[in-house]
Amino acid sequence: MREPPDVSAEAVLDAVRSGWAIDVDAVEHLPVGFGVHHWRVSYAGVPRLFVTLDSLGRRHSAESLEAAYTAAGELAAGGLEFVVGSMRNRQGQYTAPLAGGSLSCVPWLDGEPVGSGGIDSDRLAQQNAEALARLHATTPPAGIPSWQPRVREDFGDTLADTLRSPWQTGPYGERAQSALARRIDAIRRWTDSYHELARRAAEHPWVPTHGEPHTANQLVTDQVTVFVDWESLARAPRERDPGTLVGSGYAKLLAPNWDMIELFDLEWRLAELAQYADWFARPHTGTDSDRVAFEDLTEELNRPDWTRTAT
Repeated sequence: MREPPDVSAEAVLDAVRSGWAIDVDAVEHLPVGFGVHHWRVSYAGVPRLFVTLDSLGRRHSAESLEAAYTAAGELAAGGLEFVVGSMRNRQGQYTAPLAGGSLSCVPWLDGEPVGSGGIDSDRLAQQNAEALARLHATTPPAGIPSWQPRVREDFGDTLADTLRSPWQTGPYGERAQSALARRIDAIRRWTDSYHELARRAAEHPWVPTHGEPHTANQLVTDQVTVFVDWESLARAPRERDPGTLVGSGYAKLLAPNWDMIELFDLEWRLAELAQYADWFARPHTGTDSDRVAFEDLTEELNRPDWTRTAT
């Protein structure tokens, strides 16, 4: 998130010190990512940790986050060097409660983010394809969460009911309401298609999947590309992962099942719409995060429907 949460820097430092028993003396909120909060935590001016506060509710529970981070830790320990796993704390857990969410820590890595869009080089595409193939070939760790549809079958109807009352909730409320109302028929169609495809998912092999291995969750360090933010780790059809590769024209590296590619493209779109509908139906003040959320909402509403264009 762009703005710090309602939790003090001192509270984050105290939680890290007490939970992970690591010497740290400074914390800086980082305006990166979306839907969660991140900090750089340092000692004597040297970054030591990348700390994340995941919120609980629509997508995650404390138990599901602990299970995902535990499974990621096992994958990293099992030899998948591209998995940046979280660190166990003194209680043997990967997360600790803080301010109504779950706090986790990974070692600070010096490197450069891959980007925030598509994959723009054959080398990076090959690295992604090889890493995902190794991940998907791994035996699922015990306790790994299993994928479930993220949007209910009645999402379109429920949203239509919500749209009947004015969203006088802030600077983006009425604009968001109008944008969603204009596309409500498409949203119903997307939801029907999504659940039809979701019912077919059981016909396909389920493997460990990252869930969101797009370029914003990749870091280049020492010429090695690693994947971060494993809170979305789950056992699912492998097509949950290669959306960025397919959208960037590298489907030939994957031989995916196209129905499952469409399933997870629809899931991304509908989950984003559900998140932002809830966001703008509530009071908001026009922060930078509100602006980004509204831009993302309009992008998901108006981008073309998925079609098989990459081979």
